[in-house]
Amino acid sequence: MTSLALLLSAILFGGMTFFSFGFAPVLFKQLPMAQVRPLLRGRFPYYYLVVIVLSAMRAIAVIVVSALAAGVLGLICLSTVYARQILMPQVNAATDRGDESMFKRLHGLSVIIQLVQIGLAGCVVVLLA
Repeated sequence: MTSLALLLSAILFGGMTFFSFGFAPVLFKQLPMAQVRPLLRGRFPYYYLVVIVLSAMRAIAVIVVSALAAGVLGLICLSTVYARQILMPQVNAATDRGDESMFKRLHGLSVIIQLVQIGLAGCVVVLLA
């Protein structure tokens, strides 16, 4: 069980890291901004859903191995629900209104949440290793 929990937690960590530091930056370098925004806007709901499902499943699976890891994964899950259901619609609304100041603040918050989540997912991998 520990090996499976470690592997699946590593997949969560790797996926989050790749999306943030691989997929999204490459889009900004390879495509015009007019194409990047709708493409990312369309992908984020699915990305968040995958993180929610994986982190929830991992939290349940690792509770027998590490209550701390399960709690951290639960925190990742809940913060992603917030990011998907509350923060992302606010970011999109600010963009649609052309409210650049609000967009920068909300997007900055989403980036901070994402970086903390990636760090926490990495900590789970270390805890389970």
